[in-house]
Amino acid sequence: MSESPFLEDFRLAAPYIRAHRGKTFVVVFGGEAMRSRKLPELVQDVVLLHSLGVRLVLVAGSRPQIERRIAERGGESRYHDGLRITDADALAAAKEAAGVNRVELERLLTVSLPGSPMAGARVRVAAGNFVTARPCGVLDGVDFQSTGRVRRVDAEAIRQRLDDDAIVILTPLGYSLTGEAFNLSTPELAAETAVALGAEKVIALAEAKTWTEGGERIGALTLAELDARLGGKRRITADLRLHLEAAALAIRGGVRRAHVLPRKADGALVRELFTREGIGTLISREPYEDVRRALPRDVPALLQLLEPLADQGVLVHRPREVLENDIERFRVLERDGLILACAAIYPYPTDGTAELACLAVSSEHRSNGRGEAMLGAIEREAKELGLASLFVLTTQSHHFFRQHGFVPAPPSALPATRPPYDRKRRSKVLTKKVSGGAGAAPPSGAG
Repeated sequence: MSESPFLEDFRLAAPYIRAHRGKTFVVVFGGEAMRSRKLPELVQDVVLLHSLGVRLVLVAGSRPQIERRIAERGGESRYHDGLRITDADALAAAKEAAGVNRVELERLLTVSLPGSPMAGARVRVAAGNFVTARPCGVLDGVDFQSTGRVRRVDAEAIRQRLDDDAIVILTPLGYSLTGEAFNLSTPELAAETAVALGAEKVIALAEAKTWTEGGERIGALTLAELDARLGGKRRITADLRLHLEAAALAIRGGVRRAHVLPRKADGALVRELFTREGIGTLISREPYEDVRRALPRDVPALLQLLEPLADQGVLVHRPREVLENDIERFRVLERDGLILACAAIYPYPTDGTAELACLAVSSEHRSNGRGEAMLGAIEREAKELGLASLFVLTTQSHHFFRQHGFVPAPPSALPATRPPYDRKRRSKVLTKKVSGGAGAAPPSGAG
């Protein structure tokens, strides 16, 4: 490992830089961000993403700015079920706030002073009438007046600006074919835009703190898990709920991933997109980290994962040619194109058992249940093969396997067709019953 934390972090970010290049991200934030002293830092992070080849659409909210303008006019903001009732005064305030916010973003994106983080950036910015809207109408007997819903996003026009290397700015206003203006929900606008563009990600910078449960950050959820939480009794703050509902809308519409981040956290965008663990909550239709069969192209990553453990004596050394020959036996846990963990299964059908080998997790990810995930995947595969048990040989992970249901067994219990037991290495043998298959029962006894 490098002596410089910066160098180590920068090297670890390289796969994410490659993965994100050329992708379209829709980034949404509220009016609270627009009035924050940290807005210039957020813009600098946006420009950093742009310079790394990410195609960006920014959706900037303006709720607090609208509130202030309505109050200055002596009016009162009115809501129903969290949705603003946009009368004539509120619409005028929404137009003013949207215009001022757009100009402020354009101003900050134009900064290019020598010696600043944006020196030489020369960012192009595009805005326009990209969104067609329709009125919400009357709901529950309440006339929402000029509050609207997204009817259509002109994806082709936005893509033309993105192809021209511009950052596109959207404000929460849409226009009807009859020339009316409508005030829109910013999170919904971001979700609909991401769907229309076929964006890779929609990223929400929420005002809420990191979403936690039992004191632990909720790092990733499937769409089904998110739906269950949204329909549950546990309280979710109004701002966070709006972004989570919009994330669900985007995922249902075909967006691959949605991220909800704590806007106030320093460098939230960069930390979420360029570090392995991130900082917020990621939502995807399927599990974000998938266990799959290893492929020949995974051999270099497996070597990188296994060799340090072999050097420490934790695993038996397996040269490249062995991994290439046995690649069909390996299963890997992948995240964003990175191999975080692996394990191998060697079946002995006549003995009704299989060997679990090469269970390894990268050093940065050993506290997040990935070892358990690999173990579970191998156990499920053994069951599918109709085997009754698994066995493992280990020198330093005895307690891990005991905690997961394995019991000691003598070396003599190993299948006769397996390579001979290495008495110099003196590995402990453990077994676990995994199903009621037709094969032999797992051996037991002191190791």
